[in-house]
Amino acid sequence: MVCRLADGAADLATHHAIRRSVFVLEQGVFAESDHDSRDDHATTLHVVGFVDGLPGGVVRLFPLDPSNPAGEWQGDRLAVLPEFRSSGLGRPLVRFAVATAARLGGSRMIAHVQPANRTFFRRLGWVQRGAPELYVGIPHLPMDIDLVVAAS
Repeated sequence: MVCRLADGAADLATHHAIRRSVFVLEQGVFAESDHDSRDDHATTLHVVGFVDGLPGGVVRLFPLDPSNPAGEWQGDRLAVLPEFRSSGLGRPLVRFAVATAARLGGSRMIAHVQPANRTFFRRLGWVQRGAPELYVGIPHLPMDIDLVVAAS
């Protein structure tokens, strides 16, 4: 498995196609598209994960304050296509996002995680911080990870 930052229009199109497949077509989280203004921001990083050379999953990350990449980051839009879920691609995608934010000087990464994925994130070192919150009408758990600790 290989994870890398989207490099060029084709990678970015693949990234968005996987997100649409999971969040719009499969889960119905969004009606038409999960694309938002954050996708167009210069500091947003789009990651694509590959299994045996085939794109199978994605994650998006960005500093919460674009003028301060040494502060908090957010990871979101983690999506793995159904046919790649048994490959374990989700772990390297999350680890890649965490390592990238840490390498860029981030101190902490936050995420809003669907409750079914709580144990998955806990096993990767994430901690739940508070009660479930509604996001697009679906409960999500606020979770975070210390990037300094995760990078060491």
